[in-house]
Amino acid sequence: MLLRRFTDNKVLAASALALLILAGCGGPGPLRDTADTGEPVRGTSPRAMSGPMPEAPAKVQTLFEQATAVMAAGDFLDAELRFKEFVLQYPDYPGAWVNLAIIHGNNGNDEAARQALDRALMLNPDYPVALNQLGMLLRRNGNFLEAEAAYMKAVTVSPGYALAHYNLGVLNELYLQRLETALQHFETYQSLVGEDKQVEKWIADLKRRVAASQQTANVAE
Repeated sequence: MLLRRFTDNKVLAASALALLILAGCGGPGPLRDTADTGEPVRGTSPRAMSGPMPEAPAKVQTLFEQATAVMAAGDFLDAELRFKEFVLQYPDYPGAWVNLAIIHGNNGNDEAARQALDRALMLNPDYPVALNQLGMLLRRNGNFLEAEAAYMKAVTVSPGYALAHYNLGVLNELYLQRLETALQHFETYQSLVGEDKQVEKWIADLKRRVAASQQTANVAE
């Protein structure tokens, strides 16, 4: 089961960035949690979801979107340089720090990724995309309960954030062995994104395993 999840994650990681381009300025699509990447922050402005702040000036918006486009195209080296230049000029945009964290994580530099996420969350402690990325970082470093707390805060402040529900499903099934909780989060994810055939299969499998576990418990009593 664990191998299956990570195999699916790696296959879908390559398409995650493209899906966001297709989604435009909307919310995140049905992406897969992976150990080494995530979704770049896009939106109506680099301050997206960062609170009641004025819209970004056109120049700032253009620089942000150019950097995000380079990142979505897979040129993480150029994207890193662009985002580093961006935050030097405009350090108060949490989305840019999250994108830097994704790049650092992709490069295997978890310390730099954590610093970037801490900066984003300092600007907005309730930024769900940053909380989700923090959960991914904590999970791949074996801090499962802390990862759960980050994901849970993400879905608390943004109940419709499907990817965090997906990640909670993965975490609870594969790492915390809480099958019923995993099932609940996968079902919530499915209800938010519409139809995901792979997750549909996982839900059916989890229902079977939960029922078998309950039957075993009843026999033991």
